Amino acid sequence: MTLTENQSAAAVADHHEPSLLEAFRQQPRTVWVTAFAAVIAFMGIGLVDPILNSIAEALDAPPSKLTLLFGVYVGIQCVAMLLTGWAAYRFGPKRTLTTGLVLIIVAAGISSLADSIDQLIAYRVLWGLGNALFIATALAFIVSAAKGSQHGAIMLYEAALGVGLAVGPLLGALLGEWSWRAPFGGTAILMLIGAILCAVMLPADAPHTERVPVRIIDPLKALRNRTLLITGIGSAFYTGALFTVIAWAPIAMGLRPIYAGMVFFGWGLLTALAGVFIAPGLARIVGQKGGVLIAITAYGLVMALAAVGTMTDTVWLIGLAVILSGLPSGVLNTLFTGVAMSAGDGSTPRSVSSAGYSFLRWMGAAIAAVLVAHLAEWFGSHTAPWWFATAYCVVAVAVVSLVRNPAADAHAVDEDAALIGAEEY
Repeated sequence: MTLTENQSAAAVADHHEPSLLEAFRQQPRTVWVTAFAAVIAFMGIGLVDPILNSIAEALDAPPSKLTLLFGVYVGIQCVAMLLTGWAAYRFGPKRTLTTGLVLIIVAAGISSLADSIDQLIAYRVLWGLGNALFIATALAFIVSAAKGSQHGAIMLYEAALGVGLAVGPLLGALLGEWSWRAPFGGTAILMLIGAILCAVMLPADAPHTERVPVRIIDPLKALRNRTLLITGIGSAFYTGALFTVIAWAPIAMGLRPIYAGMVFFGWGLLTALAGVFIAPGLARIVGQKGGVLIAITAYGLVMALAAVGTMTDTVWLIGLAVILSGLPSGVLNTLFTGVAMSAGDGSTPRSVSSAGYSFLRWMGAAIAAVLVAHLAEWFGSHTAPWWFATAYCVVAVAVVSLVRNPAADAHAVDEDAALIGAEEY
């Protein structure tokens, strides 16, 4: 073998990407601790779905109050998107992350003691704020502390995402069979363990002077970019349909916790798998923008299927629609973010652009989650929210079609797009 061939072989070896098992084995304890806390944080949404009907019975809560459990949760995260970057700069990533964990512990703990639905809604505001502060800094910690390539660290974070989305509904279902209060108490205990480990094991924050300055207004200023603005608006309508599923499906199905948990376990599992494995393949074939348009169309069809199931009182059909919605949802979490981030021109940090984009999409989620029960009441039909979700998808397709940035048609997806896209959970 020649010297040149030896050098080429060495270069290939140097760029060898580790397998999932290799990436996991070489990670230090600080990475594992953060990943464990991330799993608990990603359980936040799915945890509530299986016990929604139990909460309604125990606290005599109408649907309009039940859906507020999701509306206020994502609503506060919408506002927090303007604060998390500034907080990490002002107080340091570790302090921001730890504060988020503490808020989740307090919110989950006192939620288990709530005596009314209004108290539970208020506690979910605190929970949403804590989740936003934690998730915004968890990925940065994992990537900075990981050994080996960044790809290995991202694989670990993706694994945490998948486990959290899938296990959350199962934990909520299993504990919810005992009492609707138990899932909240269990989450508080698990997160307390994670918070203690993070506080003890994570490295101290760097000096203030070494951090990149971020102002509260910067995410909004980033929306002056036309592609980012259009994509954010389109994502807001799609995310409105997503949170129609999350907030309305448990009410429309009316299942006991264990069965509702199994449905949302399937949803969470398909969402995580599709974002990591299906989205990149679809992008390679039709490009990121093309993949987004196909996935939104598929999501609209699934919403129509759920409407038919509700109209005919066919619970299994609603459940099937919820599970199947995980496939286009996972694809959109990745590709929508890829299209949005294609707007970057180097003048705005990626984290700031993603915060502006997330601000818009979470606004759509919050509005949809608040409106969903009122739509059913105004139209006198439990089917109405599904048809509105279908209409949201039609609008989203029309808006995304206006994107004219050639970079949005790229056939390769940044490996961290799925992670930014998953932050809404």
